Amino acid sequence: MNADERRFAVLQAIVADYVSTHEPVGSKAIVDRHNLGVSSATVRNDMAVLEEDGLIAQPHTSAGRIPTDKGYRQFVDRISQVKPLSPAERRAVQTFLEGAVDLDDVLRRSVRLLAQLTRQVAVVQYPTLTRSTVRHLEVVALTPARLMLVLITDSGRVDQRVVDLGDVLDDADVARIRDILNGALAGQRLGEASAKVAELPETGPADLRMPLTVIATVLIETLVEHPEERLVLGGTANLTRHADFPGTLRQVLEALEEQVVVLRLLAASKDSGLVTVRIGEENEAEDLRGASVVTIGYGAGTPLGGMGVVGPTRMDYPGTISAVHAVARYVGEILTGR
Repeated sequence: MNADERRFAVLQAIVADYVSTHEPVGSKAIVDRHNLGVSSATVRNDMAVLEEDGLIAQPHTSAGRIPTDKGYRQFVDRISQVKPLSPAERRAVQTFLEGAVDLDDVLRRSVRLLAQLTRQVAVVQYPTLTRSTVRHLEVVALTPARLMLVLITDSGRVDQRVVDLGDVLDDADVARIRDILNGALAGQRLGEASAKVAELPETGPADLRMPLTVIATVLIETLVEHPEERLVLGGTANLTRHADFPGTLRQVLEALEEQVVVLRLLAASKDSGLVTVRIGEENEAEDLRGASVVTIGYGAGTPLGGMGVVGPTRMDYPGTISAVHAVARYVGEILTGR
């Protein structure tokens, strides 16, 4: 291998050893543990060049070196492919997620899985409503003057609302209302669906104007994008395992509680299937500058939302990228296949 390739192999060795041992890495350890086929003196020279390039640094007076944010970035940029999960891991992930009963359960299970697989903090964003379409609207008569509306979207979201009509409907009227609502809404994006619903009292049959007005009011509240996006967080206790993280631990937890910060990170994951890694100083949020954030969009084609993990810059990047990628793929398949 040429000098550049060899230096990258030395950087890889330092990253791998530092992630597994949490200790600065010396040239002797690299020669002993990694079969690079060169002497300690050559490795020391390579480490000097890596340090000069800002890819590794010497903490305190230790003889060993640790990767810098820039070093991790070069390492991550040269991970040529996502390391696949083992067949046993894939089966376990699939079985665990397929046991979910609804959207809430899918997302809770995803967070637990990600936190367990990566031993970091996991975060999943609820599907962004503007990107969802109405799959079906069920109308159930609870009493002759009371209806239950069940709105089902393609992202697996189910909303139930009870409507008091103040008027009595027979079964034929309920069936007509169901047909009118589904005719207007099925297949519509939620944003457009709100506009369609608002027109129904005017465009629908005159004898159903009153019940359609009441139903439209309730549905518009349900369909309009909620200003506070919801997040599911898991594995925050994993942060306390990192002895080199205490200075920023409280800041990271505070940043995670600031949902806007996390939502901004997840919103940047525009492509499903494409993992984004932000390392240390690359994070816009000041409180996350001691951390790395690995995110991805989930959902087939246009992502429904984002998910990812937050941990120290000293993380197992290949394993973390692989876990985030795999869980997102399965969640996307489950939600879009429902």
